[in-house]
Amino acid sequence: MSDVTVKRILSDLTPEQLFGGLLLGGCVVLLLDLVRRLLSGDLAVGTLTTFLWRGIVDGLIIGLAAIGLSMTYSILRFANFSHGDLVTTGAFTGWTVAYLIGGAGVAELGSRLLLRADGRAQPGELGMNVLAEPIAIVLGLVVAAVATVLVALAIDRLVYRPMRDAGGIALLIASVGVALVLRYAIAFVYTSSTRGVTASAPRFDHPAIFWTGSINLHQITMVVAALVLMVGVHLMLQYTRLGKAMRAMADNKDLALVTGIPTERVVLATWVIGAGLAGVAGYLVVLDRGTITYNLGWFLLLLIFAAVILGGIGSIYGAIVGALVIGLATNVSLVWIPSDLNQIAAFGLMILVLIFRPDGLLGGVRTA
Repeated sequence: MSDVTVKRILSDLTPEQLFGGLLLGGCVVLLLDLVRRLLSGDLAVGTLTTFLWRGIVDGLIIGLAAIGLSMTYSILRFANFSHGDLVTTGAFTGWTVAYLIGGAGVAELGSRLLLRADGRAQPGELGMNVLAEPIAIVLGLVVAAVATVLVALAIDRLVYRPMRDAGGIALLIASVGVALVLRYAIAFVYTSSTRGVTASAPRFDHPAIFWTGSINLHQITMVVAALVLMVGVHLMLQYTRLGKAMRAMADNKDLALVTGIPTERVVLATWVIGAGLAGVAGYLVVLDRGTITYNLGWFLLLLIFAAVILGGIGSIYGAIVGALVIGLATNVSLVWIPSDLNQIAAFGLMILVLIFRPDGLLGGVRTA
């Protein structure tokens, strides 16, 4: 290829494409460096597989919450900034119930009801893990979903429904206000302290030669629960009347209304499913990480939005794919950067994808 041809190609590229090319080149360099580290022994294969497993776990957590956010946008056409605090709502309500049940007769009622706000009711004393208190953990998961749904429905009835025709910007600003109210109401009741709420889970060493770490029971529980819920959402969307109505409304709300689809029922179902998944995601985040804080959902919100945008706004399947990409990117990037900076990798990758595919990885695919 002659110099003149190269110059002509470069002159035809937009600044965004040039920047994207630089990012893409950087990714190629990092992949080559990853191979070099593996071949030279600077990076153990077992360490890399641990990062990959951790990325899948994080991706599924983000994916559950991202499904709900994507559904809200598809049906209601606004970016719900209170979604992260619905995640927090599920975490606190679910684990409060788990403590009330699992700690009965072991710790004081006040300590359990306020989820260790006084520093007592140590999770190790109560045996707060899946193996020791399975009933408490499972019931907490159910309550996390139900309580978050009730909170979301109350918010919709009091705030969003009267503003349904006000436009996306007005609803977005209202959702920011709702997020602040939820967040600081939780902080007022439970205090703003960060504390551990789960006990150590049994660990299983993997016998494979390429694995040097272990998988704990909480991670396995989280992965199974997330996969079951995702498959359930898929089956609902593809094979039920509700799912078909949701897909029709996501494609064209006015046409759906004309054809007799009960749009308010679809909106109700959207809140129920989206909020329920958000609450479960918050509960499972704590099960996996072991600690809880009133800022939990706020810290996850940017990653949830990144997953939705990366996968393609309005696509539930895109949200899942985007979440897995985000989870893997943030964890594999630990090969080069410290953990407190690893979100740079996720957002850098999102920018790279959007430069070349502005609609996202599965852009154009709605709730179908």
